[in-house]
Amino acid sequence: MRLYLLSVIEPSVGEPPPPAEMEKIMAQVAELDRSLKEAGAWVFSGGLHPPGTATTLRPKGDDVLVTDGPYVEGKEHLGGFTIVQCEDLDAALDWGRRAAEATTLPVEVRPFRW
Repeated sequence: MRLYLLSVIEPSVGEPPPPAEMEKIMAQVAELDRSLKEAGAWVFSGGLHPPGTATTLRPKGDDVLVTDGPYVEGKEHLGGFTIVQCEDLDAALDWGRRAAEATTLPVEVRPFRW
């Protein structure tokens, strides 16, 4: 079994979906999480606060600089993630497709290094 990261990519600009649509999306995500757990593929998942809440640490010589905010500004950012355990990339891509459908957002699938 291999571990894969399913990264949910959110837009950095614009308004979130209206409450009724967000409620539907959250129900779809809850159903996806239930399916992942039932299949034994779920390892961990979580949503992230907006990039403005980040703190970035950068090594500089013998010091580490601390700055508020994300490493880079962009049109999109990591909004949340799920770690899944699958037999192969095809299985991980299937879960990624289901995550994209549930969240209505792009999802990047990437294997962990071993």
